[in-house]
Amino acid sequence: MTEAPLLAVRGLVKDYPGVRALDGVDFTVEAGQVHCLVGQNGAGKSTLIKCIAGLVTPSAGEVAVGGAPLPPGDPVAALARGVATIYQELDLVDDLSVADNLFLGHELHRGPVIDRRAMRAAATDVLGRLGHRTISPRALVGGLPPAARQIVSIARALTRRARLLIMDEPTAVLGRQEVETLFDVIRRLTDEQVGVVYISHRLEEVAAIADVITVLRDGRTVASALLPGTARAELITAMVGRQLAETFPARDPDRPLGPVVLRVEGLTRVPAVHGVSFDVREGEILGIGGLVGAGRSELLRLVAGIDRPDAGHVAVGDRALPPGRPDLAIRAGVGLAPEERKTQGLWPGWSLVRNVSVTDLRRFRRRGLIDRRAERDAAARHLRSLHTTPDDPDRLVSELSGGNQQKVVLARWLLHECRVLLLDEPTRGVDVEAKTEIYRLIHTLAAGGLAVVLVSSELVELSGLCDRILVLADGRATALIDAEGTTEADLLAHALPHEEAAAP
Repeated sequence: MTEAPLLAVRGLVKDYPGVRALDGVDFTVEAGQVHCLVGQNGAGKSTLIKCIAGLVTPSAGEVAVGGAPLPPGDPVAALARGVATIYQELDLVDDLSVADNLFLGHELHRGPVIDRRAMRAAATDVLGRLGHRTISPRALVGGLPPAARQIVSIARALTRRARLLIMDEPTAVLGRQEVETLFDVIRRLTDEQVGVVYISHRLEEVAAIADVITVLRDGRTVASALLPGTARAELITAMVGRQLAETFPARDPDRPLGPVVLRVEGLTRVPAVHGVSFDVREGEILGIGGLVGAGRSELLRLVAGIDRPDAGHVAVGDRALPPGRPDLAIRAGVGLAPEERKTQGLWPGWSLVRNVSVTDLRRFRRRGLIDRRAERDAAARHLRSLHTTPDDPDRLVSELSGGNQQKVVLARWLLHECRVLLLDEPTRGVDVEAKTEIYRLIHTLAAGGLAVVLVSSELVELSGLCDRILVLADGRATALIDAEGTTEADLLAHALPHEEAAAP
């Protein structure tokens, strides 16, 4: 008799009012297997994993673990059967310590009392398995950088002794070495017969970690049992339903650029940024490269006036910006699309129109009141120009996909007619088609005279979109290089801390 797979999803259907999110999905995972699940935003991946985890009750179909059906819509039963899920939107409690987050809901006790010493010791052990013993179990999660928060979320799943580990975009905020560390952990887990469902838009990661690949499109399984050697073009075609050229817009290297519009000199905020200087011209796209922790996001926050520098200054055109004054930076024409767009760049409970107009309400003021019709019309115009789907200005922004949420942030700064646009990981967590659209938008904005500063962890974005790349290591600028023809080896040669770069 054939042994039942670790996970078996059969004919899963999920209907929402007017929408069928899943339409008869079949999906299996064997013990010790990494099964990668790919598809565009809206393909049904998140709904599928929420049904498996018991957070969503399917309309039809069955989910079984080890041959025994899971009760639908019962997350406690799923956890008890060894199903642990790491969601793309991390569900950590900022005001609790790392150890408390790791054992939240299944705390260790000594008699009737929570044994915090044992929890801290166990937290140290599981973080050590992930190669992150430097994260203190006593630290508050709210004070950790994004990469460390992701590691804590992964560690929490491991404390559940999972038989099946579901990971939704687990490397979105991780650096190269952290990704390799995570892959090592996944391989150790599969050696212990843990099954892994791995969701990622980074197809190079899928090829590196997958044992088998399934593609979802429009809530249906369109390809299954694909091998990791499947051609990238074949995967993309299955995901979007047609051939899609993953190319960047053509840029003319000889095109004339305008005058310098952004000048940064000696910008310092210890310990993250040390004496960084650069300038950007109208129509230019300057890339900021480096490893996670190099100070890239911190640099953008200083330029935008969110954080106050210890030294140095920023000027837009002929206007010097007062330090630590984001309101004056916005008035001078500086716009920031932050890395954590859902928590730092958007108000999820607000409509699209309110998210777009929030930095420029003064222009709609009429006799002390806001002209809501003018506000709505202006927001709708910019949302349509960016091909936002849906472009209904009254829709809640939380209902949009990641790529379309990014367009809402861009629409805000188009409405404001900013001169300098700071983009921090603008394609993080969006699918391949949305990436292509965002690349086109960035190219169009620069061609219209906007100065763009782009932080990205993906070399292909830096070399494909940018004119020059400023490389940071340990918060210091180590090189300013032409983007065209730049290789990963070139970037790493400047991005590694000096001791690593010199190592044999």
